[in-house]
Formats: sequence, C-alpha cells, structure tokens
Amino acid sequence: MGAALGWGALAASSLVFGAFIGLARPWPKRMIGLVLAFGAGALISAVSFELALEGIELAGARVVAIGLGAGSLTYYVLDNIVERMGGRRAAPSSSESDAGPALALGAFLDGIPEQLVLGIGIAAGGGVSMGLLVAIFVSNLPEAIGSTAEMHATRTSTFIVRLWVAVAVVCIVATVVGYAIADSASDRLKGGINGFAAGALLVMLIDSMIPEARSKAGRTAGLVTTLGFAVAAGLSTVS
Repeated sequence: MGAALGWGALAASSLVFGAFIGLARPWPKRMIGLVLAFGAGALISAVSFELALEGIELAGARVVAIGLGAGSLTYYVLDNIVERMGGRRAAPSSSESDAGPALALGAFLDGIPEQLVLGIGIAAGGGVSMGLLVAIFVSNLPEAIGSTAEMHATRTSTFIVRLWVAVAVVCIVATVVGYAIADSASDRLKGGINGFAAGALLVMLIDSMIPEARSKAGRTAGLVTTLGFAVAAGLSTVS
C-alpha cells in the first residue's frame, strides 16, 4: 500500500507542479498554445498505446468500446455543466476563450482511471510500469500549465492551486484504490477503465485542447503535437 501511495503521489505531483509553473509568470499566448500542443500529442500517444491498445489486449475491443462511450459521454455532460456554470465564456477560436476549466476537467476524468491502472499494476507484483508512470507525469504537466495560464485571468491563484491540489489528491487516492481492488478486478474491468479514460481524453482533446493550441500557436501547433506524440510514444516502451 505504501508503494502505491508513493508512486501515485509522484505521478500526480506534476499537476500541482504544472499549476505553480503556470502561475509563476505571465505566459504569452503563443507559448501556452505550444505547451498545449505538446500535451495533446502526449495524450494522443497515451490513448493509443497505454489505454486503448492495452485495454483491448486485456478485455477485447467490445469492452473498450463500451468504456470509450461511457468516458466520452461523461466528459461531454460534465463539460456542458461547467460551461453553463460560467466555466467557459466563448468558443476556443475566440480571443476571449477560457478553456482552463475544461482542461482541468479532462485531467480529472483521465487521471482517475489512469492512476487506478497504475495501482492495479503495482499490486500485480510486476513492479511499476515506468512507461505508464512517465506518460502520466509528462501528459499531466502541460495540461496543468495550460489550464492554469488560461484560468489565471479570471480566477485567483489560491483557487487555482486548491483546484489542482484537490485533483492530485483524488488521483493519489485512485492509485491506492486500484492497489486495493487489484485482486478482485477482472481483465474486463481493467479494460473498461482504460476505455473510459481514453473516451474522456478524446472528447477533451477535440473539444478544447487541440482547438486552443491551434488558436494560440498557429500552424506550428501541428509540429509540436507530433513532437509530443513521439516523446510519449518513445517513453511508452520503457519497462
């Protein structure tokens, strides 16, 4: 249990670290866009190799497809609630857009199942998957930086730090829960968890992260997204 707590805290710490980086200085819009683009590439890699592919290997395509549907609908519904409550004021193409809450929601919905998988893997006795651990850390960092920079114009630093600390704590708890349920978790459940995370991520990427990156960084965003994908894909091979 202690190992799950420690590794979970390490993986989730990038959320808080990213928040402090985002608050440390005013970030030019282009730089925010490039950070988001890199994070989008890393997350596409995570969806492809760490979530969808492994989920299919564990439980088959049908179970992952059900998880994809559940994750995508959950993000879609909750993001609409956030928007109606004033979380976003304009479309991503607008100069007045605030995609920060949507990115934070995506990190939350993705982080829980990802760290559940991390905890299950630790309990299985195979040691820590360094590829998954680094992929979580690397993809969390730009999400937190970009979201914080977006929210800083409309929300206080105290609110932002508390938000990311809360998200990180929930993710750490998810790692411990994954460790605790590992013995009773079937391959179908594990595959469904992977699919859920992938579905939430895909909707967030298309709805918020990629449009925001393109809007702020221009055509360079595509190149940096490819770089983020390449780096994360390479890390996924680390055992």
